[in-house]
Amino acid sequence: MSTPKPSGIELYTPQFYAACTLGGIVACGPTHSSVTPLDLIKCRLQVDPTLYKGNLDGIKSIYTKEGLSKIFTGVGATAVGYSLQGAGKYGGYEFFKHTYARALCGGENTASFRSYSTGIYLMASATAEFLADIMLCPFEAIKVKQQTTLPSFSTGLVDGLKKTIAADGVGSLYKGIVPLWCRQIPYTMVKFTSFERIVEKIYSCLPTPKQQMSTLQQIGVSFTGGYLAGILCAIVSHPADVMVSKINGENKNGQSMAQASRRIYKQIGFRGLWNGLTVRIFMIGTLTSFQWLIYDSFKVYVGLPTTG
Repeated sequence: MSTPKPSGIELYTPQFYAACTLGGIVACGPTHSSVTPLDLIKCRLQVDPTLYKGNLDGIKSIYTKEGLSKIFTGVGATAVGYSLQGAGKYGGYEFFKHTYARALCGGENTASFRSYSTGIYLMASATAEFLADIMLCPFEAIKVKQQTTLPSFSTGLVDGLKKTIAADGVGSLYKGIVPLWCRQIPYTMVKFTSFERIVEKIYSCLPTPKQQMSTLQQIGVSFTGGYLAGILCAIVSHPADVMVSKINGENKNGQSMAQASRRIYKQIGFRGLWNGLTVRIFMIGTLTSFQWLIYDSFKVYVGLPTTG
């Protein structure tokens, strides 16, 4: 781990975790919001694969039939939900990674850490995402419902929350929590663990040790590792992502999550679980790479070392 620049922030202190939490907000909120048009097309194709021929056709169709502003349908819920999720995911990952490393190995810089590191990355990312999704779920429900109802059932985030709570109760905002966990927890486990391993491999192949590399070079490694990790994330979590879109896009509240999942699977089959995968690979690869770019740039800005 490279030595942080003097900033008054010591590693593994409340200030350190607060900085990482803020970095997660900065990394996730704006990036997810920026790809709302792609997310909109992806969600609609998951619900109805015949709706558009592809990304450009979808954007063109929405622009022509619904207007320019509708290309960013769901952006408010996306911005709030994924800012909260980013806070919990990145800040939580740093906290649980060090906590588990200290419990199992005595710390991240001990000789035994390498033997347990993969397990620690997996446990830390899973724990952080489990908690982060509790904050994300209501906003993800509103976002998906806005994007998959034609015309959209609400004019914005606040209107969507009011209508959903009035019609179905607060509990309906969490009807997708289980498939969200099924999507996001494997996604984040792959995202953080593969990132750590890919970055480690890149550094091991370079002639200059990380500690002697410039900040720009280290950020470049983070960006590359993030994109490769993002591709793996998209593939692993896509079937659950389809389920989240289908369940949140429906109004059938009388079924359990297992019943709804079985019914939807009978409708779409195994092949249907992969609807919109190409769009999602492009979207998630881009998202993940820029998230790591922004997150590590923010850490460097406040005087902390890059991740990895």
